[in-house]
Amino acid sequence: MSDSANTLFEKKDASFVCLNCGYAVPPLGYSSRNHCPRCLCSLHLDVLPGDRASGCRGLMRPIAVTTDAKRGFVITHKCVKCGHTRNNRAQKDDDTDLLIRMTNPHYFDGAGKP
Repeated sequence: MSDSANTLFEKKDASFVCLNCGYAVPPLGYSSRNHCPRCLCSLHLDVLPGDRASGCRGLMRPIAVTTDAKRGFVITHKCVKCGHTRNNRAQKDDDTDLLIRMTNPHYFDGAGKP
């Protein structure tokens, strides 16, 4: 078994166009990019981080943002197609104002629309 077969994380850091807001998202440069820094939406591409093995390909919207002393902002995404949820760490260029607004649990009950 190769070393890459033992890892649970495969780095994928390519540019893409956000299917939610249309922003041309550049590569992150230091880790894998998995969501749009403007609207924070993602795509359901992975079974394990970076493997691109999911057949769903649905839009994943942020449904919650929490804070963690070690990880910083943590975004919970939910797939609009299949309902799968996954937590993702926020990145340095994410919209900090939007992340802060999303930490308010009332943001998601109709007032805010990511």
